[in-house]
Amino acid sequence: MEKEGAGTENLGQAEAGRMRGWLLLAALLAGNVALALGPWLVRLADTGPVSAAFWRLLLALPFLVIFARVAGQRLSGMPRATMVAVAIGATAFALDLASWHTGIGMTRLANATLFGNSGSIVLLFWGFLAARTLPRGPEWLAIGCALGGAGILLGRSLEISDATFAGDLFCLAAGLLYAVYLLNLQGARGQKTGTGFGGWSLLVWVSVFACPTLLALALVLGEPVWPTDWTPIVILFVSSQLVGQGLLVYSLGHFPPLVIGLALLTQPAIAALVGYTMFGEVLTALDVFGMLLLGSALAAARGLQSKAPAAAGAARGTEG
Repeated sequence: MEKEGAGTENLGQAEAGRMRGWLLLAALLAGNVALALGPWLVRLADTGPVSAAFWRLLLALPFLVIFARVAGQRLSGMPRATMVAVAIGATAFALDLASWHTGIGMTRLANATLFGNSGSIVLLFWGFLAARTLPRGPEWLAIGCALGGAGILLGRSLEISDATFAGDLFCLAAGLLYAVYLLNLQGARGQKTGTGFGGWSLLVWVSVFACPTLLALALVLGEPVWPTDWTPIVILFVSSQLVGQGLLVYSLGHFPPLVIGLALLTQPAIAALVGYTMFGEVLTALDVFGMLLLGSALAAARGLQSKAPAAAGAARGTEG
């Protein structure tokens, strides 16, 4: 009787474990779907693109403070060296958002999503430079797919218009800046920050530094800052910074990097569907082939890297 009871208990635990695994996978996919709607909402906003980036961070800031408090993380007393690293990373992050949002309005949504996530490949290259090593077999394949896919998509954008090509370049620049941001924030986490500091508290300070930078840039560019219709801005902040980011932070630590990279591919797929249905952005077979190449490179690059801090990688809501 005792053995039967133990067996039933083990089966119940196994079933609960499987159910939790499915819930985590659903959270990972739902987070990516929510984030994939971000570029569409940026286009719908009646502010400028940089102003939309400012609002999505500013509106999320009180919630980040709450998340940090709930997690028991400190918000004051950060060492100066760490604060400098966070400030540099936040500046890169603000420029990343500004560049990405600008590119979203100029190129196709699928391109913007793919190129905006190119930070994974940038970090892969940086790893080779930092270690002073050459890529190996799977790494060469990822690099070849990345260069081939990017070349196809850039060429196709140039065929459409110079503005579309420029939009791709803005989004590529955003991917580079995002990698700079992640490197700085990971460096900040690696320092002796003192007891009680963590990912959420670092994100609070990233937003504190990034918001004024974005606002100043929007004003210099002469953008309309105050929205007349708050609906797209509020949905953008909720879907990208709360729902998408929250689900990713909840699920990222439970999956290997390759699974996270593959889940990331749902974003360009959703973005392409939105672009087609809402803006008539038609993709040719060559476009799809280029996206598959670049998407495969992104997934492979993510799989070849060690896990990044979950909260740090979800700051913009694109990369883990």
